[in-house]
Amino acid sequence: MAEAEHTEILVIGAGIIGVTAALALQSEGHTVRLLDRTGVAAGTSVGNAGAFAYADVEPLATPGIMRKAPKWLLDPLGPLSLRPGYALQLTPWLLKFWRASRKDRYAAAVKAQSELMHLAQAAQERLITQVSGEPLMRREGQMQLYEGATSYKASLPSWELRRQHGVKFELLESPEAIAEIQPGVSRRFTHAGYTPEWMNTVDPALWTRHVAEAFVARGGTIEITEIRALRPLERGVEVETANGTLRAAKVVLAAGAWSHRIARTLGDSIPLDTERGYNTTFPTASFDLRTHLTFSDHGFVVTRIGEGLRVGGAVELGGLDLPPNYRRAETLVEKTAKFLSGFEPTGGKQWMGFRPSMPDSLPVISASPKSRDVIYAFGHGHLGLTQSAGTAQLITALCAGRAPGIDLSPFRADRF
Repeated sequence: MAEAEHTEILVIGAGIIGVTAALALQSEGHTVRLLDRTGVAAGTSVGNAGAFAYADVEPLATPGIMRKAPKWLLDPLGPLSLRPGYALQLTPWLLKFWRASRKDRYAAAVKAQSELMHLAQAAQERLITQVSGEPLMRREGQMQLYEGATSYKASLPSWELRRQHGVKFELLESPEAIAEIQPGVSRRFTHAGYTPEWMNTVDPALWTRHVAEAFVARGGTIEITEIRALRPLERGVEVETANGTLRAAKVVLAAGAWSHRIARTLGDSIPLDTERGYNTTFPTASFDLRTHLTFSDHGFVVTRIGEGLRVGGAVELGGLDLPPNYRRAETLVEKTAKFLSGFEPTGGKQWMGFRPSMPDSLPVISASPKSRDVIYAFGHGHLGLTQSAGTAQLITALCAGRAPGIDLSPFRADRF
């Protein structure tokens, strides 16, 4: 084992949460080293839909959702599915998910998520200015589509929830109104909700690398190494890596879907699992997409990535180790060909990523119960990109011992 080395703050994980936190800590004068087992934007940050989804304040665990659970096993290609080979292992997580869907806990989660979204949106705008990132943004809004009046009316409580939490939107109640914003959508989609302030990045991998380059340009360092264990010291933390042992005053753990495995070496048991998401990216756009499209009844989106299109989404609860089921990606592309006039499903590249998911859809943003010098920043589900700048702001406050600006008790590591 190499001789132990000292550094001020170590950030574990070079996805969008980790690189944004590293830059924020560096901006406050800290010496920061960023560690990752594979590199910048090598995981979920490379293949997501690129959306800053500040309007999405509703958790996955909604009241009554467990009544739908039997259908998950029967429809492996549906928008929300549970891999049969993973059902037993997921049972403890599902029990916590069920408890989180109770009305009081659901309402508390919505409130906490909304507060984090407001903080994150303002922080993101400051970050864009800080790193001259406006050329990597698309401010084209988002349209959530519904098939028929029944589906639309069922969605109205969620739109009212958004209204209560300050989300601006317009409800569209005819195919003609939809076509004014996005021509070419099948007339089977009769209603929609349009959120004009929705923002995307032109490419989530490019954005993450752009933030990482700003970190390095300001003197930060990035090291590729596997993290094997964290050990609390009387002051600071010892980090065992594949390359040797490091010591730090603080450690920020932002390793996405693998974070709970690292936290376990510290003695923390955190109910983190994965929402496995699938997509297909087409290098050229055969359809004139003018806004981010969400097909609500089918659980997927179509978005612009670079000069092309990305079709992806759905939630598969299947852990980190089962092989991908790319038939899910194929199903979404087949639906897109039916839903968008002129869309050509050729030349696409398939991908599957792991969204780190907590039962109540809220991330873990807190000190470890085992060590105040280890700060957790993971579990954002499909909202990691959305909440990255806000999470970074909260992490810097926690490291400095400042008041964070919002109530962090809903995000505690030991809340379960």
